Amino acid sequence: MSRLGRVTDTGVGRAPRARVRGWLRMLRADLWTLRPDPLPPSTWLRWLPHGLLCLTAFGVTLGAVAQLADNGGSGSHIAFPLGIAQGGAVVLALWRPVPAWWLSTAAMVAGAVEVRRHLLAGGAHDFTWPWTSAGIIGQMAVLLLLALRVPTRVSVEALALTGLLTYVIQGLWGAADYQSTGVLAVSLSTVVVIVGTALRGRREARAELVEQTTLTAEERTRRTLLEERSRIARELHDVVAHHMSVISIQAQVAPHLVENPPDELKENLAGIRQNALEALTELRRVLGVLRSEHPDAGESPAGPGGDTVPHAPQPDLDRLDALVENTRAAGREVITEINGERRPLPPGVELSAYRIVQEALSNVLRHAPGARATVRLTYLPDGLEVEVVNGRPTGPAPPSTGAGHGLLGMRERVAMLGGTMTAHPWHWDGFKVTAFLPDTPPADAPGTDHTTDLKGGTP
Repeated sequence: MSRLGRVTDTGVGRAPRARVRGWLRMLRADLWTLRPDPLPPSTWLRWLPHGLLCLTAFGVTLGAVAQLADNGGSGSHIAFPLGIAQGGAVVLALWRPVPAWWLSTAAMVAGAVEVRRHLLAGGAHDFTWPWTSAGIIGQMAVLLLLALRVPTRVSVEALALTGLLTYVIQGLWGAADYQSTGVLAVSLSTVVVIVGTALRGRREARAELVEQTTLTAEERTRRTLLEERSRIARELHDVVAHHMSVISIQAQVAPHLVENPPDELKENLAGIRQNALEALTELRRVLGVLRSEHPDAGESPAGPGGDTVPHAPQPDLDRLDALVENTRAAGREVITEINGERRPLPPGVELSAYRIVQEALSNVLRHAPGARATVRLTYLPDGLEVEVVNGRPTGPAPPSTGAGHGLLGMRERVAMLGGTMTAHPWHWDGFKVTAFLPDTPPADAPGTDHTTDLKGGTP
């Protein structure tokens, strides 16, 4: 019987209590805090909203002091501190909105208690308007600043507590008419909280849009950079594959150029040829992968306008005249200048120089209608200087459908060879691109293969 008579706690009543305790903890975390949350300056008006709020705080202070002293019958020793508290809460809300709301609410409650005490001492049985009009304006300003910076949940909690205090003091504590006065105060507070929450949501949405736009632009730039590097890799793989083919053929022919070559020489040359053939096979496999990822991307110009055709030989500076003629055929005046003694350069240098001139002239066609262009090649003892300058356009540029990252590809090619490049506006709305490509890229240049010689020639 003793066991049957025991009362078992099934935990059914614990859930509501736990939920209530959770709500109270959340309410305390939201409203019982001194964390700073400064109001940021406006985008266009800068500090004008801060100045207007300070003027509002001054008006709230004067109005509250006058109403508590004159209409409420409070002495200056009470009216003045309460007015300072209500006006100071507006200024404090610029930096700490939650403590400012507590200060404003406490000052309004204290003012209502003081007004009621004087009215009852004068023989009145109730009072009609516990909040001063200046206090209501100050409370609205604080709630607006609160809703602009804190989560919506916190704003709703502060509004609910404000409405509850208004109902308790005016509706349960002896007020004569709650419907016309208390409802008006709560309605005004609700309106400012809704407006503040909407403005805060709009500001956050705009900030997220700006952040997303920035991320999209960065991702687009990164993708363009990778595509340009992939294109450079495809071109340089063609150059390297050509040299590997030459090495294989030379290793095969070399034993026949020596009378009675020793067996060690034949064995070494056979090993060189075998390694070259294996490397060539791997390069062709990589080229197949790169070209399959970019089926529309060509490898070299083969027609008017600099169009590309897959598997065509890589261009060099010998094709520069054809490139310039294509640009002239498009209706542009192009002047070519070659300074210094012209000499063969490493294939990678000539390919990069050709591509830089090609991209620069394409930019002139797209962005400088009617402008005259000058292509200047200067052969220096240690490399080649490429300069493309265009004059002032004769009309507005049409909308471009390109990605707008042609200069990025130029810089990648120059950095790969360990050179330098500058691109900047020139006189009278023109533009100038200057690149120096060293004859022998340094071993630590970005993108340089430490085991591959791109200079070409016969060993």
